[in-house]
Amino acid sequence: MQGLHYVIVPAAGIGARIGAAVPKQFLKIGQHTVLDYTLQALLSCVTIKHVVVILSPSHDLYKNQLDIKDERVSFITTGSDTRAKTVLNGLHYYSSFVRDEDWILVHDAARPCLQLADLERLFKELEQDPVGGILALPISDTIKQADGKERIDFTRDRKDLWAAQTPQMFRYKLLKEALAQHHIDTTDEASSIEKLNLKPKLVQGSSTNIKITYPEDINIATYILKAQGRYE
Repeated sequence: MQGLHYVIVPAAGIGARIGAAVPKQFLKIGQHTVLDYTLQALLSCVTIKHVVVILSPSHDLYKNQLDIKDERVSFITTGSDTRAKTVLNGLHYYSSFVRDEDWILVHDAARPCLQLADLERLFKELEQDPVGGILALPISDTIKQADGKERIDFTRDRKDLWAAQTPQMFRYKLLKEALAQHHIDTTDEASSIEKLNLKPKLVQGSSTNIKITYPEDINIATYILKAQGRYE
């Protein structure tokens, strides 16, 4: 079952943990914003038909700072108070021209270092998959379970633990159904799919596909973008 590829970029958050005066997706790395680099990475894939970026209504001022001018990108200001509701609004945006069997990729606005090779691997491994899946990395660190008082309760076996990344990729109809039913207590799209008793596929990603969360992540992202030859 073939499907076209469409992207939703939820970009309505404020990124409070980074402690910046502007939302982290609008911070500058060199001459461009984090969101510009993120969109550049997605648009490098010619099979992606369209990208919708969902902003908060309060982000109009920042939108004018973006450099991306591409007919495959649309900006809407229907960001909600949770990621899941924001993504659901993106699905509503696509409802008039995306088919049930088309693929929807959801990608974090603050992951600017995504590589084309990882996107292409995701597409290849999920092309005939009945559920869909996500980019992810096997956990290499020793994982400690806390007791709620910043004390170690026990050490977890990391053998089958993976760290979720984005994009997360599912068929339009399935993702819409999952989010419509389970959008209250999930922090990523795969979690909503799991609540339908389905098992998304884990596709090996890259350690360079970092999510900017803390101030030091800007320096790390700058280093990676330079190594990728994308820094300007």
